[in-house]
Amino acid sequence: MPCLNEAETLAACIRKARTYLDTSGVEGEIVIGDNGSVDGSQEIARSLGARVVHVPIRGYGAALYGAITASNGLYCIMGDSDNSYDFGNLNGFLRKLRDGYDLVMGNRFTGGIEKGAMPWKNRYIGNPLLSNIGKILFGAKVGDFHCGIRGISKQAFHRMDLRTTGMEFASEMVIKATVMKMKMTEVPTTLSPDGRSRPPHLRPYRDGWRHLRFMLLFSPDWLFLYPGLSMMLLGLVVGGILLSRPIYLNSVRLGLDTLIYCSTMLIAGVQAVLFSLLARTYAIQEGLYPKSARPGIYSRHITLESGLLTGATLMLAGISAAVYAFWQWKEHAFGAMVAERIARIVIPSSVAISLGLEVILFSFLLSVFTLSVRPYLAMVEEIEQSRFREPAYPKGTVTQKGAVTPAATMSRDLLRLETLTPHSGPPPNVEF
Repeated sequence: MPCLNEAETLAACIRKARTYLDTSGVEGEIVIGDNGSVDGSQEIARSLGARVVHVPIRGYGAALYGAITASNGLYCIMGDSDNSYDFGNLNGFLRKLRDGYDLVMGNRFTGGIEKGAMPWKNRYIGNPLLSNIGKILFGAKVGDFHCGIRGISKQAFHRMDLRTTGMEFASEMVIKATVMKMKMTEVPTTLSPDGRSRPPHLRPYRDGWRHLRFMLLFSPDWLFLYPGLSMMLLGLVVGGILLSRPIYLNSVRLGLDTLIYCSTMLIAGVQAVLFSLLARTYAIQEGLYPKSARPGIYSRHITLESGLLTGATLMLAGISAAVYAFWQWKEHAFGAMVAERIARIVIPSSVAISLGLEVILFSFLLSVFTLSVRPYLAMVEEIEQSRFREPAYPKGTVTQKGAVTPAATMSRDLLRLETLTPHSGPPPNVEF
């Protein structure tokens, strides 16, 4: 359970969870991810037998991540500590997890929402809208995308490698489970009115926008690629026709002015497509997007060398057209020319040069994103583990006992980082 000043309701949530563990015979633990409560929530939790994990990074996602990471069970049931979810009835979640599902979502719309438990704008607009957007963007087969109670296997949690620290954590979990093709299902759950006397931490408009923004940023195809391809196609088709002749729509004549706008659409479309590749690559490098979802064509064909070749070809074509236009101008003694005739050479020339330069710069930036580097924290962990292995010295090498090598000095310096390690509590046979 995430916790930030939940003294009013935390005890009720823990008692419900404890009752479920006692009556069901399930061996488990109750872990509270505390975000720095100052109302005595930590003491309440400890007095009721729960384990409190201090999470210094503020945020809903950070608190849950800290609690789940520190837990010892095979499965984790996460839920808000505002007494709105029924921790005393977790059989549906546990049954599905034991059946092999990686993520089990609660569905409040099928389980029942009590009067006053959810504002009308959240119930009839916000949640259905965001859930449907999630289905469209990612193909997520869930009816309640942002239900606060859900179950996840510890193995699936580690595979997801969740990175967000705020409310986006809930969306990231569902999206990654979908993208990584994990087994996911739903079970009905009930939602009761918030048991606190103070306003909730949730801010409907702000947090709704944060979820929508995250889903859009997590879907570079819908945000950049598809709009970019549409603009490119429209600009190429209409602009291609205008290069040869004007277009007449009844009494409306589309000519040089429309060709300029088509050129703008083509440039903007190409830029959007390149942005989609950069966004996807960056998300993969930062762990926001799983590497298993990388399309093979990106890594096989889009390289620095191919990008430089493509960009140079476009620029050469544009420069050649510019030289031809200059020669035409010279033929007219650098005097006045028919605007539409010379513009049909100059505009494509300018577009080709711009696109060539864009592709070249994009190729260099993409190469920066795809540099093969060792993650810093992974390097620290590797060095830490190496302390427990015997060094492999060549035969005949004599070392002085207690000598400090440069590598050992570097290891000592790097290991000054503070790391979160799992609690050495109950034995590994704890279920959740």
